[in-house]
Amino acid sequence: MVPTMVLVADDSRDAQRREALRGLAEAVAERGEVPVTAAFGSPAEVDERIRSVSGPKVVVPAFVAGGDVASSHMFSRLDLTRLEDSCRTTPLGAVPSIVADLAGRLAESGRRSEDGVVLAADGTTGSEERQVVMDVARMLSRRLDSPVQVGYLRTWAPSVHDAVDRLRRDGRDRVAVAAWHLVDGPDFDLLRELDVTALTAPLWPSDLVVDTLLAQHRAAKGRLT
Repeated sequence: MVPTMVLVADDSRDAQRREALRGLAEAVAERGEVPVTAAFGSPAEVDERIRSVSGPKVVVPAFVAGGDVASSHMFSRLDLTRLEDSCRTTPLGAVPSIVADLAGRLAESGRRSEDGVVLAADGTTGSEERQVVMDVARMLSRRLDSPVQVGYLRTWAPSVHDAVDRLRRDGRDRVAVAAWHLVDGPDFDLLRELDVTALTAPLWPSDLVVDTLLAQHRAAKGRLT
């Protein structure tokens, strides 16, 4: 029996974000590789939805590490210990194909080789997720052959604004922002308010995101056999 992929995220903050997440779940289901259940909503709603899924299940975060504080907090509080035939994966992280896609998005958004670059994440209280963000920044820097500053919207320092200002003080008149966020929503509205030269679109929609989620599911389902 193929385990159900249960995609989880907190979508209680914004209708646009909710629509994007449901589009992602539909795209994964359309591949026809695994049954998919969307468990989006408040923490209580997500927990109830997970427990309503019968049979083996793999709980998969529908967010990137360090890119969604609300979903990260919710995911860390999920208790799967009393559920039979269930396991979880980690949030999407420093996947080479996704970082390569992010570099391509910078070029498409108008970034030039001489521009300063900021990787804009959300932040969370988890040190593991912070390390993932730093790993993404290092991988992106190598791919661009240019330094990449990290800035956060919440929780951690430096802020995105501080990272942009630092580059400007260092003589970078043009600054491009690579958004480490999976879907559009309120966080992206904050990034759009930045006075920067270029801003990448959210990582979804992209076939690479669907590919990576399915790869996580394939790796995890072996733990249930």
